[in-house]
Amino acid sequence: MPLFLVPYGYGEAQFVEKRSKFIARVWRCESEREALDHISEMRTRHWDATHNVYAYFIRDGQISRYSDDGEPQGTAGVPVLEVFRRENIQNYCCVVTRYFGGVLLGAGGLVRAYAHSAKLALEAAGVAEMRSACIAVISCPYQLYDRIRAELASLGGEIRDSNYGVDIKLEISIPKENYGPLADRMNELSSGSISPVFISEEYIPVKIER
Repeated sequence: MPLFLVPYGYGEAQFVEKRSKFIARVWRCESEREALDHISEMRTRHWDATHNVYAYFIRDGQISRYSDDGEPQGTAGVPVLEVFRRENIQNYCCVVTRYFGGVLLGAGGLVRAYAHSAKLALEAAGVAEMRSACIAVISCPYQLYDRIRAELASLGGEIRDSNYGVDIKLEISIPKENYGPLADRMNELSSGSISPVFISEEYIPVKIER
């Protein structure tokens, strides 16, 4: 079962509004420290920007923070935060950098520009469901590799690592609910000679289309 939604990966987008350039970036973060590191990196990289607005939410501890970074109160950080709140996205950090172009946008224009920037970056990052997954190892002969890879993909699993020797040793991850069906398919394909060896259980992001 899906647990919660997160950015699938890193996302970046740019657009220009009345000569002001907006650069938005989104990361998936597991801790507040990660979010703060991304914010610090952007402030250093864009030291010459007019504003480096940010918002983040970390599920563990329900930590929610934002900053207008000098923009009029409520016109920047909150609109960014609201984009992710409306989409039910958690464990993210978003930084929107603005280079002022000489034309005032007004409060409403700023709200729309920052919200639009954040939305574009989230679209670039994609959205994933965090799911409970089983991590396991499969040792298979070379002649069954393509079949096993296909079965794994059909059940939403993926190969995390491969070690080629006498047989191919695969470290895999697969949604928890599909671990049993995968074991059954391995048994059928190999006449009982191959079965996954369970290592651990963890949460993994599974990309979804929205």
